[in-house]
Amino acid sequence: MRRASLLLAVLAALAAVPAAASAGDPGRWIVTGASSVPNDYFQGLTSSPSGSAVWFTGLFQGLWRTTPSLGQTAGVPQAIPAGVLASEGYNHIGDPTWDRAEGGRVILPLECYTPGQGNTCGTGSFGVADPRTLAWRYYVKLDPAEIPKAMWAEASPGGKLIWTSSGDDLLAYRASDVRAGRGPIRSVRRLIGAVPPSGITGAVFVGGRLLLAGEGERYQIWSVDTKTGKRRLEFETEMCGEAEGLDDIRTLGGDLHWLLSPIDDCRLTYPPTSALLHFVRRPGRQGLKVRLGGWTYEGGRGAVGVSVRRHGRPVRGARVSFAGFSARTNRRGQATVRVRLALPGRFSALARKGRLHGLSAQLPLGFE
Repeated sequence: MRRASLLLAVLAALAAVPAAASAGDPGRWIVTGASSVPNDYFQGLTSSPSGSAVWFTGLFQGLWRTTPSLGQTAGVPQAIPAGVLASEGYNHIGDPTWDRAEGGRVILPLECYTPGQGNTCGTGSFGVADPRTLAWRYYVKLDPAEIPKAMWAEASPGGKLIWTSSGDDLLAYRASDVRAGRGPIRSVRRLIGAVPPSGITGAVFVGGRLLLAGEGERYQIWSVDTKTGKRRLEFETEMCGEAEGLDDIRTLGGDLHWLLSPIDDCRLTYPPTSALLHFVRRPGRQGLKVRLGGWTYEGGRGAVGVSVRRHGRPVRGARVSFAGFSARTNRRGQATVRVRLALPGRFSALARKGRLHGLSAQLPLGFE
């Protein structure tokens, strides 16, 4: 069994501190951890409304299903049929979305992409896959007069529309138009100039607003009011990796999750593979000092000691969460959080008491 003293645990945590927020970050979200996921999970992700399953796409054509804790339950490395590849040239799946039609389906945004050449066919489609078997059902082409490729898709709350983007504009298609035998279909809404300056690599609806992840001079998440097209900055940071898809599911200590792929000419912020960053909305104001204590971890199970203080005094009854598991501090301001992980990751302990919160440094667990 692996054991560490307070000093060793703190040193290990400091070796993997979270990416620092940019001066332009509005402070709406905080990073609580980052799970290290297989490189096959490269382009994007989505989850069911029940929160019972997560689907990932990548490297180029794969479709994978996991539990909410990221234990893989199924996968197909080539989700696009050979006939579709031959006839249309589609060889790349972007950030997907779950849609309630037809008893549930996974919408796969499709394009033709060749490294060094870019989009080689000039068309895009929505592919449809069975969420249980991952089997291909059909695809519906999007009118190329409006859009040359589909890089992401996101179903609206209520499931009436499926959003994507073309150039600087957001486009929405009727979900009812995405059915076998249809196409090419045209958008029914267009929000001109609504795409953020960082571009879009993934999207998800949260609280009625469309959150859009992108990577420009900074790594940013924007939200858009799809009634007006007005946008606001939600999160900004500096880190290394390739920004990809977004999803919202309560798991692993986060409510919002951002996929970061290991491509870039710099030192990865969350090595050695693709990383899934976990976020929560900032809970009140910062006022608690949170430190990691002794910890044990072996075979996916462990226990992490946490201490919480305010103005140098122990905080009793604080709720402490770590990687989605929680405990309460005792009269000495200490708690032991027992964890179980399917994959390695780096996590912070988040403490809350009343309107105050505090966040520890990150502790890496499960890495050799």
